[in-house]
Amino acid sequence: MIRPVLTELALLLAPFAAYALFLWITKSQVLDRASWSPKIVIALTACAALLLLGGFVVFAHFSGAPPGSEYVPAHIEDGKLVPGQTR
Repeated sequence: MIRPVLTELALLLAPFAAYALFLWITKSQVLDRASWSPKIVIALTACAALLLLGGFVVFAHFSGAPPGSEYVPAHIEDGKLVPGQTR
């Protein structure tokens, strides 16, 4: 569960990190308020939202059990716990 959360967090922060890297490479003041105008922050937020939405779609489409599979809940066999699985 932690991997999808960290992936989505990385997708959310990627545009801001890329812009900060761009400012650093171009020798601009990264922490200067003028470099982070509301127009730029709104554009970065929109890009982050699109990346986040795309990440959700990719995770929903390519992860999980295949269609038509059957879930077998966790149970005890011969005194040992057998984790839940799909067949």
